[in-house]
Formats: sequence, structure tokens, C-alpha cells
Amino acid sequence: MNKIPPLDLTKQYKQISTEVEASVLDILRSGRYIGGATVAQFEQEFADYIGTTHGIGCNSGTDALYLALRALNIGEGDEVITTPFTFIATTEIVVRTGATPVLVDIDESFNFDLDRVEAAITPKTKAILPVHLFGHPVNMTRLMEIAQAHNLYVIEDCAQATGAEWAGQKVGCVGHVGCFSFFPTKNLGACGDGGAIVTNDPAIAKTLRVLKEHGMTSRYHHEETGINSRLDALQAAILSIKLRHLDTWNQGRAQVAERYEQLLSMVPGIQLPAQSLEGKEVWNQYTIRINNGGQPGATVRDRVRNQLQERGISSMVYYPIPLHLQPVYKTLGYRPGQLPHAERAADEVLSLPMYPELSLEEQQQIAYGLKDSLSLREKVAS
Repeated sequence: MNKIPPLDLTKQYKQISTEVEASVLDILRSGRYIGGATVAQFEQEFADYIGTTHGIGCNSGTDALYLALRALNIGEGDEVITTPFTFIATTEIVVRTGATPVLVDIDESFNFDLDRVEAAITPKTKAILPVHLFGHPVNMTRLMEIAQAHNLYVIEDCAQATGAEWAGQKVGCVGHVGCFSFFPTKNLGACGDGGAIVTNDPAIAKTLRVLKEHGMTSRYHHEETGINSRLDALQAAILSIKLRHLDTWNQGRAQVAERYEQLLSMVPGIQLPAQSLEGKEVWNQYTIRINNGGQPGATVRDRVRNQLQERGISSMVYYPIPLHLQPVYKTLGYRPGQLPHAERAADEVLSLPMYPELSLEEQQQIAYGLKDSLSLREKVAS
């Protein structure tokens, strides 16, 4: 029985190791490790790929979001509408600017419910922050209509969705600003941390470049209180190489997702991820839901996960606690039961192994293990 991890980056690296190692050595020999032509080249390549005029590299996806909010002058007294079902970086940066995150419940896509988004708009709302969770694009057509009707900014959190599309456009190029993470587990991942912001607005791009360099407009001349958030040349060189393979890798993920659907479509007790007709998913995660059979909390899901682990199959839970119930946000005043769809998802979601190199045999092993675990659950319940 093979052990199957949630993600195996070594298989990807073998495909490009010669090219990556040669490029890294060139950077090391150059002595130019921060900034320079290598970073500028990747920034433009990435902007071209997404379909924007400007691309700005930075230290992480978290910094990308923070810098975007700062560039749009979002701060004290402002509200930013976003989702409770995401990694905490999405709301963390809102709080860091002094603004208040307003959390609205999700729908079956795991992305926020656009009806609830519109209902949450107040005179204090300044921006909407959609998260294209697990590589599934938000309905950007409707979201932009809502934003334009209320004169709001849209900042796209594309951390898990590089290459995903809505209505033929890459996510990140539709809103005012698109923010990306190059954390190693992402579809386009660095060999370390990294991030980028894209925009078609030259004034926003200019502000972003100042803010990420200590607010410096020229050497030792500072007009803003900025931060130090730069993309290293080593990471930029690696990302340029990986970017050329990204569409092929994303297609591989789509094939893995299609096989999962074939293998699991008739398995009772689970719900497969929703897909949209206008969207193109890139499957950063393949996340199913385990029916808890009326039992409280995540008991059933966790039992199934443990049984898979005993069979050598690793899985992940993204995310076990929705953000409105995190202790750090107690002052926001949300109560258990207030966002029930996010809370239910937190109890039911299970992300199966997902990477382009996952073989049919490995997926069959995962499917059989899942069926056995669910059958055992039914026996215990009866």
C-alpha cells in the first residue's frame, strides 16, 4: 500500500530541476539578489499572463492584500466585506489597516453568497474582497455589477486560484486589484514565500511600488509609511520557469478532478465540489463534504479522515474554524449560528490529495479507502 501525501512537490521539481538549478546558480553568481532585471522580467510576464498592465512582486500573498488595501486608502472607519471561510490572512490585513472586516455567509461553491454581500453594504463599506477559494472563481460579472452600483473597490484574493477564469478572463484582472500568493503549495508556487499584485490602474501601481519599498519615492526620500516587501530574485527566476508550465499543470489538476468525480460520484454520504458553467477552476484543492449524519460537530468527518490516514492516505481540513468564531475576532460580535453555512462547511469539508502528478492508481486507492471508511461509518451507525 502506497502512502499518498496531500501534495508532493518533489514530482513537480523533477520535471524542471535542470532548468531551475541553472537559473538559481546564475542568480547566485550575479550577486544581484533583490530587485533587478530578473524580478522586473517576472513581474511583466506575470501581468501579461493574468491580463493586466502592471505586476508588482512582493514578499507574500498576505503582503499583497495589505498593500492593495493601503494603495486604495482603506483604513480607520471603513468596512470591507469578505468571507468567513478562508485563511485568516484575508481578514488579518483588513484589521491591520484599521478597517473592519464584515463577514457574510457562503453558498455551495464555498465562496461568499453574493445576495448576502449586497445586503451587507452600508455607508461605511469601501471595498469588497472576494476569495476564489480552492481555485473556484467567484461570479465576477455579478460582483462587479454590485460594486459599480455602490461605487466600491474590488480586491480579488487569488491566492489559491492562479490561472482560474471567469467568463473567459483570468481572476485578478477583473477587479481593481488582484492579489496572489506564491507559497509553495499554490498552483504557481515558489521555493519559499512570495506574492504579487496586479492592476490596470497606473496610479495604483505607482503607489504599490512606493509602499512596498518603505514608502520611498527616490533614494532615502520617503513620502509614505510603507513596509519592506520585496520578491527575491531567486524566487522570481524560479517563478518565471514555473509560469511557463502553469497551464499544463492546471490542466493536469483538472484531469485529476475529473477522475475524482468519476470515482466518487456514486459514493453515498459525500458531496462533490460544485462547478460553474462560466468559471474555469484550477483545483488548488479538491474538497468534498462528508455528511455528518446528524451527529454534532465534525465527529464523522474526523473519523473518516483518521481512517484514511490509517490506510496511508493523507488529507487536509480547510478550514476547521470559520473566521467569525476565531477568538481573535471576538470583538466583532459574531455569534455561533450566525453564519450557519460556513459553520456547517467547517464541520464537513475534507480536501483530498490534489496535484497534477497524482496517478489513476493512487486515486483509485483514495476512492476505495474513502468508500471503506464511509461503509464502516454506516455499520457503526446501524
